[in-house]
Amino acid sequence: GTPSWRSVMITRHLPEELSGLEKLCHNLWWCWNDEAKALFKSVDKDIWHRSGHNPMEILDKVSIKRYMELAKDQEFLARLAKVMDEFNAYMAKKSERTEPSIGYFCMEYGLDTSLKIYSGGLGILAGDYLKETSDMNVNLVGVGLFYRYGYFNQRLTPQGNQVAEYQAQDFIKTPAEPVQDENGVWKTIKVALPGRDMSARIWKVAVGRTDLYLLDTDYEDNIPEDRQVTHQLYGGDWENRLKQELLLGLGGVRALRALGLHPTIYHYNEGHAAFAGLERLREYMQEGHLSFDESMELIRATGLFTTHTPVPAGHDAFEEGLLGKYLGYFPQSVGIDWRTMMSLGKINPDNHDEKFSMSVLAANMSQNVNGVSKLHGEVSQHIFANMYPGYLPEELYISYVTNGVHYSTWTARDWKPVQAKAFGPEFKTSHYDKKCFEGIYNVPDKEIWDTRRLLKRELIKAINERLSDPAQSAHYTPSQIVTIKENLRDDVLTIGFARRFATYKRATLLFSDLDRLDAIVNDPERPVQFIFAGKAHPADGAGQDLIKQIVEISKQERFLGKIVFVAGYDITLAKRLVQGVDVWLNNPTRPQEASGTSGEKAAMNGVMHFSVLDGWWVEGYKEGAGWALPLEKTYDDPNYQNELDASTIYATIENEIAEIYYDVDKATGLSTRWISYIKNTIAQVACNFTTNRMLTDYCEQYYEPQARRFSELTADNCKVAREIAQWKETVRGEWSNIRIISYTQPDASYVLSPNNPLKSEVVLDLGRLRPEDIGVEIIFSSSDSKGRTHLQNVVELEMKHYENGIATYSADILPERSGMFQVGLRYFPKNAKLPHRQDFPLVKWL
Repeated sequence: GTPSWRSVMITRHLPEELSGLEKLCHNLWWCWNDEAKALFKSVDKDIWHRSGHNPMEILDKVSIKRYMELAKDQEFLARLAKVMDEFNAYMAKKSERTEPSIGYFCMEYGLDTSLKIYSGGLGILAGDYLKETSDMNVNLVGVGLFYRYGYFNQRLTPQGNQVAEYQAQDFIKTPAEPVQDENGVWKTIKVALPGRDMSARIWKVAVGRTDLYLLDTDYEDNIPEDRQVTHQLYGGDWENRLKQELLLGLGGVRALRALGLHPTIYHYNEGHAAFAGLERLREYMQEGHLSFDESMELIRATGLFTTHTPVPAGHDAFEEGLLGKYLGYFPQSVGIDWRTMMSLGKINPDNHDEKFSMSVLAANMSQNVNGVSKLHGEVSQHIFANMYPGYLPEELYISYVTNGVHYSTWTARDWKPVQAKAFGPEFKTSHYDKKCFEGIYNVPDKEIWDTRRLLKRELIKAINERLSDPAQSAHYTPSQIVTIKENLRDDVLTIGFARRFATYKRATLLFSDLDRLDAIVNDPERPVQFIFAGKAHPADGAGQDLIKQIVEISKQERFLGKIVFVAGYDITLAKRLVQGVDVWLNNPTRPQEASGTSGEKAAMNGVMHFSVLDGWWVEGYKEGAGWALPLEKTYDDPNYQNELDASTIYATIENEIAEIYYDVDKATGLSTRWISYIKNTIAQVACNFTTNRMLTDYCEQYYEPQARRFSELTADNCKVAREIAQWKETVRGEWSNIRIISYTQPDASYVLSPNNPLKSEVVLDLGRLRPEDIGVEIIFSSSDSKGRTHLQNVVELEMKHYENGIATYSADILPERSGMFQVGLRYFPKNAKLPHRQDFPLVKWL
């Protein structure tokens, strides 16, 4: 007869002795603990590799017979017990967390290859940050979206064309677990869409001591269109992107409430999450019965917006009509008008053609805004300057916290015992003085050299394994693969370049002069080999063309095995590369690298950075610990600039990098100069770019001061918040009534000298305002050769006389130096309770 089948679900049940494995695989702590990883690998090495290092899959696929063997393996059980003791002791400290509590919102998180909810730098950074909050026991909870297809897997065709392959994630094979109520019912939230509600399930991912909550719409309660909202990261059209951002923002806050969580600080990691501010506005107005202005005081006081985008076009913005379709109901629900809501995300709310910017919304919902490196902070001041007319970009409150990387995730296992011994016992506590990195100078040169050579051997072995897999090496022929394997050597200076392939990163700059490159890689005395890897966004044709171009060049006979493109870029390959190469190359178009963290990961492993001075390298570069191309452009024409930069790269590799690397002492077999560069890189560079330093900066600069201010605002039934809101309303109402009676400022012939102070006086009719409500100041600026204005000095005038609404402000000003200056006067609202001037950015120039 015909076969008759019934489905049977066989659930795994580990022997009691192995129950710790089940507990471990549900907490991503294992992914930055080398002993835990080694434990899972030893369960079944083949399945470990085939599963992409996913413990959940290992436990599913290993046979009962193997489990019974392990349950009797005393050595394995002893290792398991040791790891579990470490894990339990680590987790026990979670109860010691203190205030303030932080809600951290991000569109993506790169924690491990087993959880595909990331695409690139933003996600990897957010993943590292969560791990550090766990290690430092900071009271933070993450909020994000759970993507069914995550980001794509990369495959290359024989011609070098990128193929994006999307594989559906089986959520059961990830460390995420459903969040259920006391009756076992899955917790969900709803977000209103046109004519319906979109529902989302809440999942929890344990990241050590830190919890990450993810929202997923792909289930039967939603119509097909809404199920697709969490299918792909950054997938679909602008309408789908809007739905994703509504879910992250509005839905994210509702998810926290469904879990009984009310963080003090709301940290928006990029503008995607800014709709969280609207949900908080609804809460304060509908449930807290505060006015719009009072609510905004509290929302802003507890909001922090981190921008990662160095170009204006990179900030998400939506057509007003699309906002009307999806949020048309919102203003009436809180008692404000449509124009007021549009003013939160627009420079000019009356301009219906201007798009609603998520970054403007995030800035308006936050007391503080920061860039992700010193240079990017300055770039961001210019990007957001149009929000604050009357202020120069460099005056803005926008500052920076330079990105860092999670030490335990990115530092090679072979380095950790060497560095732990050198850095001292304090280093293990996650509360250490970064000067401990200087202990690397005490490590014998041979140990440093041997460690670096070992890691390079492991990298080449990993590349050869990938080249042996037809699925990952279709861009090379079998005979080319044989030649590549023969030519790749661990005694050759190896330079790595791996990242997202966007045109501004100038991946092909190295190939400007192929004959010169030929001479470099095939130098008989000092050869060099280059390893490339990286993905281009599926919609970025220009980025994909760069990959194809590199693949084609790497196939030329003279470059075969000297320049290699490794396909299938992911976290696992990224780790191998930053740990195994000798030099990390980076040459973005200035100043388009907001931070860049791959070079920081390399530095943790004693790999020197060679880059344009952009992003983090502006702060990181130290002579004797890497190499740099100048910060300033020499030419405005990008072709000329590329030609100059390429020539500089070639010359630096030939005359400095290769010369130092191959300067080997015949007696010892060591390059002592190269080893000094390695030690300097770890001691002077890596120490400044950990997530430990980064998180400390966020706590000290933002979380703790903002939490203190929030306590002041909310004390005594929000007394101070109400007073500030009322004061702003009064000043706003009277602002246009202020009259300038008279003022004096120097004319072009005025000679400033120590014996001839400048006398400046401003007389204002303040109407119903008090003289202490208004500040007056004189501004000195200068212009550079490109016509850009730079602030030189600001002097506030003193209020000297007040009668019948007329206030006189004056000052005698002694110059700091001579020269040609522009001078201007302006007045502004003044209140000591404001966090900074742009919190209430009215200003009038005379």
